[in-house]
Amino acid sequence: MPAEQTKQLCEMTRQSLKEVNEQLAAFLDYTHIPQLIAESGTATEKEVEMEQYYRHFLSDLRHLNVSCEMAYETISLVLRRAKFNREFADKVLYEVVHTCIYNFYYPRHECYEEDGRYTYTGQDAIRFRYPPAPSLHKVTISLSKAFEGLREELEYYETDYMTGVRMQRR
Repeated sequence: MPAEQTKQLCEMTRQSLKEVNEQLAAFLDYTHIPQLIAESGTATEKEVEMEQYYRHFLSDLRHLNVSCEMAYETISLVLRRAKFNREFADKVLYEVVHTCIYNFYYPRHECYEEDGRYTYTGQDAIRFRYPPAPSLHKVTISLSKAFEGLREELEYYETDYMTGVRMQRR
């Protein structure tokens, strides 16, 4: 991939990560577990179970937020340099795939998962373990659209970057 195309991809990735960070921060800064339980109208007997579910869900979102903020700072560093370093940019884009995108699609607590059968049907591909509160559902689906776009643009780095690294070692 030419350096100019890689630079454009870095700029697009930076903008996407900025939007993801803003969305996550706005949600996490003003949301807490009792609010989610009240919003979802959870029956009293399921409150303990849902509290744990929301605790795990918010933990995964906070972890994702930190990963995306760090990736944003790193990609900004790539773009601030006086001379664009394509090798460094390739490495950073590869790391965005493996930290941000993978952290979204494979959350540690598995509160949701992607069902690939729905990816190309226009329906939401995210399937939740329990029906979440409407605000949590809305932010997760919105994030899935952002990460879907990032994943499509960066899928090259998932395989070709490591192939290039292996070829250089020989």
